[in-house]
Amino acid sequence: MATTIYVISTQRFSGKTALCVGLLNWFQRQGFAVGYMKPISTAARAIHNQIVDEDAVFIKTTFNLPDPLEIMTPILLTDQEVEAVLDGADVQDFETRALGAYHAVARDKDIMVFEGGASLLEGWIINLAPPHLSKMLGTNELVVVPYIGSLQVVDDLLTARLRLGKSMLGGVINSVPKNRLSFVQEKIKAFVERHDIPILAILPKDQVLMSVSVEELRDGLGGEVLCARHALNELVEHLMVGAMSAESALTYFRRESNMAVVTGGDRPDIQLAALETSTRCLILTGNLRPSPLIIGRAEERGVPIILTHHDTLTAIEVIENFFGKTRFHQEKKVRHFEELLDKYLDFGALCKALEISTKPIKSGI
Repeated sequence: MATTIYVISTQRFSGKTALCVGLLNWFQRQGFAVGYMKPISTAARAIHNQIVDEDAVFIKTTFNLPDPLEIMTPILLTDQEVEAVLDGADVQDFETRALGAYHAVARDKDIMVFEGGASLLEGWIINLAPPHLSKMLGTNELVVVPYIGSLQVVDDLLTARLRLGKSMLGGVINSVPKNRLSFVQEKIKAFVERHDIPILAILPKDQVLMSVSVEELRDGLGGEVLCARHALNELVEHLMVGAMSAESALTYFRRESNMAVVTGGDRPDIQLAALETSTRCLILTGNLRPSPLIIGRAEERGVPIILTHHDTLTAIEVIENFFGKTRFHQEKKVRHFEELLDKYLDFGALCKALEISTKPIKSGI
């Protein structure tokens, strides 16, 4: 039978998908046959006339997995499904669906990685919240907790242990600010491990992983791309606002790299200054189109210009809500996170907890 790791989180935007990708990559590199499931998806949407979960699509493509999407994500809790449950649909059908999909995907795998939902509560409506689903399928849980504050991290880990019990492999504390790393390592890790919660990784907050693609900014702003469409996959790590004098602009923009510059469409001086620095995209507010000279220069530099109807303040608010809350679907992020896991995650301790050898032993169900 395949060994299954159920990656669960206690908060939204905790890094579950990133951790799933990192685990799949590491075990695949060791020679294991790997599989992936997201038993319950509450974020499915229509793509090419098919309702799918984007994380599952991304992982299936990244690892060239043969399993059909409909069994990798057997339960899509759309508004229609929720309404059916509220109207009295038999929830046992969901359990049967999840169990059947698991056996189908895990049949020829050594390692299965499950991706959980947004919290330990998600799925109770159909009696498939993580504690019950894990017990039903016999999985072991790895709980990823984002660092928001010291009290929150400890409480989240203790709560997870209480709800999951002895099947919990341990915790991964993610996105820890550099100035709190030693505290988390020396104080929090020691405390929770005294409560029988092994900490398998403490991952630092990372600018690349917090970044957002130019395309995501375009979508969030509802903007129009005026040039350099080939660069929409570029990652933006910083946000700069061009509201100063032209003389100060170059010095200001040179403080950061890989940035998006937000300025008015009527500020060609700021726009030209931004194009001379490490700018990944120009966001022009007020629905004011720039001159052909600016568009030509941006095309030449490979810098997309996004035109938005929002005023500058609103555009900034929209963009700031994106950082750290975007999907983990860019190759640069994937490779970077894999390097972080190799450095910080104790794979030896994980394999020991799973009672598996680092050398794969072919399994079947």
